[in-house]
Amino acid sequence: MPSSVMPTSRRSDGHPSPTAVSAVGLRKSYDEKLVLDGIDLRIPAGSVFALLGPNGAGKTTAVKILSTLITADAGELRVGGHDLAADPQAVRAAIGVTGQFSAVDGLITGEENMLLMADLHHLPKAEGRRVTAELLDRFDLTEAAKKPASTYSGGMKRRLDLAMTLVGSPRIIFLDEPTTGLDPRSRHNMWDIIRGLVSDGVTVFLTTQYLEEADELADRIAVLNDGRIVAEGTAEELKRLIPGGHVRLRFTDPGAYRTAATALTGAARDDEALTLQLPSDGSQRELRSILDWLDSAAIEADELTVHTPDLDDVFFALTGSDKAPGQYKETAR
Repeated sequence: MPSSVMPTSRRSDGHPSPTAVSAVGLRKSYDEKLVLDGIDLRIPAGSVFALLGPNGAGKTTAVKILSTLITADAGELRVGGHDLAADPQAVRAAIGVTGQFSAVDGLITGEENMLLMADLHHLPKAEGRRVTAELLDRFDLTEAAKKPASTYSGGMKRRLDLAMTLVGSPRIIFLDEPTTGLDPRSRHNMWDIIRGLVSDGVTVFLTTQYLEEADELADRIAVLNDGRIVAEGTAEELKRLIPGGHVRLRFTDPGAYRTAATALTGAARDDEALTLQLPSDGSQRELRSILDWLDSAAIEADELTVHTPDLDDVFFALTGSDKAPGQYKETAR
């Protein structure tokens, strides 16, 4: 396959689905320590992929390899349709990278930061100014454009950093913990920006220390532990891997409650609250079965709620860690 052709897989409707990033058998060691132990990834174009994992799991190493900052020991790697080993320059032309620490120069203005990036991309002066103006407007930075970046808030600096990444119009962006340290409002603003990028067809590879962020943004999530992908799927698919899901039925009629409690074997009872708790994976099939039974028995529950494990539960169960990602920072590796 020519390096300029993006590989495809098949969607459920039979049409080709382009792959923005793929890795088969990715391995990386530092001295005697095996950091990535043959991981496989496939990220469809125009989607958000989140990589989660505890400290030292290899998340940042994976990002550095796929963004050409370091080389892999082994693996078949393609980014933007280009072979990473054979044509790293073409990969660099197709991607943008925003790391954990801002690349913004605080001694110059936001506009000057943008124009410097335009020069690094060898854009003609007029084109550089046009792109700069458009991106500053898009990221709500026009009013602050002439001010030193050192005067910007944390959220403004993150927006400027991402705007600088977009100067070269990358179709694939690696975001390594893009909202670390931001207040909730700024974090939600950044989420809206990321969603806007994806709606324009940009592919986002995200590492994050906030499980809520992965749940909100990612089309697919992979959990990396001890150098291996231990689970991958949508947020809902991952949650269903973990036991503890249940359906809670609440009654106001004591007679209906007693009838249901007697008939539904395996239900946990709370006689004081008139509630029953049934083990469930939250699937549509199981919910339909419960509702069909209630209808057939002419029993009316006043409230039905579905409780599934959240990503914190998934993270703890899959990694054996007693800390959520937000409780630590990953090392440089």
